[in-house]
Amino acid sequence: MLQRTKIDVWVGLFVLIGAAAILFLALQAANLLNLSLEPTYRVTALFDNVGSLKPKAAVRSGGVVVGRVESIAFDDKTYQARVVLALESRYAFPKDSSFKILTSGLLGEQYVGIEPGGTDANLSDGDVITQTQSALVLENLIGQFLFNKAAEAGETK
Repeated sequence: MLQRTKIDVWVGLFVLIGAAAILFLALQAANLLNLSLEPTYRVTALFDNVGSLKPKAAVRSGGVVVGRVESIAFDDKTYQARVVLALESRYAFPKDSSFKILTSGLLGEQYVGIEPGGTDANLSDGDVITQTQSALVLENLIGQFLFNKAAEAGETK
C-alpha cells in the first residue's frame, strides 16, 4: 500500500509539471508572458492607424526583440493612437529613428519595427516620436485595388 501511494505521488507530480510546462508554452506562444527582467525606458509613438496591434506585442529592430508595447490609447487632441513602448535600457536608439507597424508574414501578428536614425542624441525616457508609419490595413488595400480596377474598366468602355 505504501508503494502504491509513492507511485501516485510521483505520477501526480509529473502531471503537475507537465501542465505547468504546457501553460508556460501557451503563454509564450500567445506573446502574453515576458520574462525579461531588463530595466526599460518608455517612449511614446503617435500613429494614424495601429491596425490590430496589441499590448505586449514585440518591438523589434533588425529582427531582434528590443522591447514590448506597453499600452495603446486614443489621443482626442491629435486624433491619433498613442502607443507607449517599453524599450530595454541596453538598447539606445537615435532621436530621429522612425517607428513602423509591421506584420510577421502575410497574415501574422503585428509588431513595431524601429529603423534607427543618424543623430548623436539618443531617445530617453518620456520622449514622443512623431516620425511613424501606420499599419498596412489589408482591407483598405483590397478596396483600393478593386476601386482602381473598376475605374480602369469604366475608362475602356
